[in-house]
Amino acid sequence: MITLKSKREIALMHEAGKLLANCHKEIAKLIQPGMTTMQIDEFVEKYLADHGATPEQKGYQGYKYATCASVNDEICHGFPRKKMLKKGDIVTIDMVVNLNGALADSAWTYAVGEISEENQKLLDVTKKSLDLAIEQAVVGNRTGDIGHAIQSYVEAEGFSVVRDFTGHGIGPTLHEEPQILHYGQPGKGLRLKEGMVITIEPMVNAGKWQSKMDSNGWTARTTDGKRSAQYEHTLAITKEGPIILTEQ
Repeated sequence: MITLKSKREIALMHEAGKLLANCHKEIAKLIQPGMTTMQIDEFVEKYLADHGATPEQKGYQGYKYATCASVNDEICHGFPRKKMLKKGDIVTIDMVVNLNGALADSAWTYAVGEISEENQKLLDVTKKSLDLAIEQAVVGNRTGDIGHAIQSYVEAEGFSVVRDFTGHGIGPTLHEEPQILHYGQPGKGLRLKEGMVITIEPMVNAGKWQSKMDSNGWTARTTDGKRSAQYEHTLAITKEGPIILTEQ
């Protein structure tokens, strides 16, 4: 069932989203060769606690960490670990903030030190695909308009869109209807209505779009070992246009 949010609920989710955005900015200052994703996870948990919030995905279906930390060929749901990051790595940090019961969800892919031109293009294309998708998130459009904006741009740039994972509705629970596919046909799919709050979170691969699961049952990675990037925002559908809740 799709739940439409009131202006009050959206405002509360925006506060959670601003906190999440600030946390991402702090992570950007921290990430460097030699540190670990476990250190990032510990930082996030303390940062949220210091600001009166909690990591919503910790404990979700048995997940143990405050963040998902996916490195290089890991597409999503990577476990934080004590292996040191190296110059040239890319790492996606995905987290969900619960601030006084209001949720916000956002992921960013970070460069670890200097990265190659190819990897920088992967990050740039993924981020722009999210921006293009958000432009389509208006009352009266359909979910296929969002997916098509992502797929058509990404594939024209020589990359591929992961199809095994989707965006989703959010609040008051973590995963709600509708699913937001990151590929599709314009004019198809569910019509967007005022009051919907959704995530758009394209995962873009340098090679093939297919994924495979690690033995831990959580982490997805590329089948060809090539790198993957992801950017995600939570946004509200309003008469005035989309409001990005996970930015300041």
